[in-house]
Amino acid sequence: MTEEHESRQFRFVDAHVHFFDLKHPQLQYDHWKPDQDHPVLGAQTRKLAERNYLAEDFISEATPSGMVKAIHVQAAIGSKDPVVESQWLQESFDRTGAPQAIVGYVDLRAADAGREIERHLEYENFKGIRDFSSGDYLVDDDFRRGFRMLGQYGLVSSVAVGYEEMRKLADLARTYPETTIVMDHAGLPKERTPEYFEEWRAGISVIAEVESIICKISGLGMFDNQWTVESIRPYVETCIEKFGCNRSLFATNWPIDSLWSSYSDVVTAYRKITSSFTMGEKDALFAGNAERIYNI
Repeated sequence: MTEEHESRQFRFVDAHVHFFDLKHPQLQYDHWKPDQDHPVLGAQTRKLAERNYLAEDFISEATPSGMVKAIHVQAAIGSKDPVVESQWLQESFDRTGAPQAIVGYVDLRAADAGREIERHLEYENFKGIRDFSSGDYLVDDDFRRGFRMLGQYGLVSSVAVGYEEMRKLADLARTYPETTIVMDHAGLPKERTPEYFEEWRAGISVIAEVESIICKISGLGMFDNQWTVESIRPYVETCIEKFGCNRSLFATNWPIDSLWSSYSDVVTAYRKITSSFTMGEKDALFAGNAERIYNI
């Protein structure tokens, strides 16, 4: 197959995107406001609050790079009723065809977590739950009691951990093997030193042993703002080496990562790094795995 033909056939399911309407009367976006710094990324994200980013904006920006489907991960952090975001996103899908899957917020420690899950499930595209929680939550009894319900409802877990917490994530996954856990942003490699890389790689090796954990390769620009194909290559290749092509998937973390690159830059970088892979491997990484995991 020629390179030109392969480009025409290329399809990309973006497994981590955020839409937001800053004027929505019921939704709050505590991680991007014009007068407030992001808790991890600092003042950079204030730029995101300069305008709304709707499904229409994403489709216009991402379609030229081969995007065919999108998975939306909770953006309305701080909202009084997180189910409103699922409702808003389902309306976006009905209007535009995106997002095909919704990963929303539920406080899994709460006594009424089950009822909140059921309210989210009133919206057809609801597929998973992200609960940042706080403290040492991966070993917290109340969190685990709520986490158990994900398997009962057939929902995907979206978890963000650094290498320091990966053994706890592995234990959580082994305790509840019926729940698919997607680890966000390649395990949040926050530093770019040889010593940090080895610590991160060791953590990745631990969780990769657990079959129910999937590695989402995304967000690498957050801690490498001047990234290049070669600077992110070791992280991308390590994830795929450890998890394999059937338990890894790509995403952009858009529009947060738009602060440091264009959409096409991110997708092109992933394609360059995987240029030697088979067509089947590429399809799994860029589309098939996300479609299977989120049933879209």
